[in-house]
Amino acid sequence: MDTATAAGILIRSMEPDDAAGVSALIGLPGTFEGTLQLPDMPVASRTEHFAKVDTQACKLVAVLGGRIVGSAGLYVVGGLRRAHVRSLGLALAEEVQGQGLGRRMMERLLDWADNWAQVLRIELHVHADNPRAIALYRAMGFEEEGRHRGYAFKGGRYVDGLSMARLHPSPPRIG
Repeated sequence: MDTATAAGILIRSMEPDDAAGVSALIGLPGTFEGTLQLPDMPVASRTEHFAKVDTQACKLVAVLGGRIVGSAGLYVVGGLRRAHVRSLGLALAEEVQGQGLGRRMMERLLDWADNWAQVLRIELHVHADNPRAIALYRAMGFEEEGRHRGYAFKGGRYVDGLSMARLHPSPPRIG
């Protein structure tokens, strides 16, 4: 299902043909720094990964003027014993950050997880020096579960990472 959003941004399911656009987004200055990606990597280095279809995942893109400006997804993290868990990934182009797009994409993901996919737990890692992202995750019901010292090398220094998770607010029951 496609959903038109504010400012002419369309949020829709990610398709295999979007792989190059998502890879380009992930490599943009202002975007890659909040991920574990490196600057100046070829778009082709990530396209195979993004082109894979996984029916157990929910992958979304945000499109503005024909260009992918956002990517968000819930991904399978393990085997059968963790089938109830997904890992969250979110990346936004710098020009759309702080305008509510991340929240809108997360609302779509959380609806999918809570109402359609039997997901009990959603996990994520965020750089501890990213207060905007941390505030968004907290507002969406995520809680900090741990701190990882020296989690990533970023801009010539080591930064800590936070593990955060959200449990389904009202897990379904039979009857």
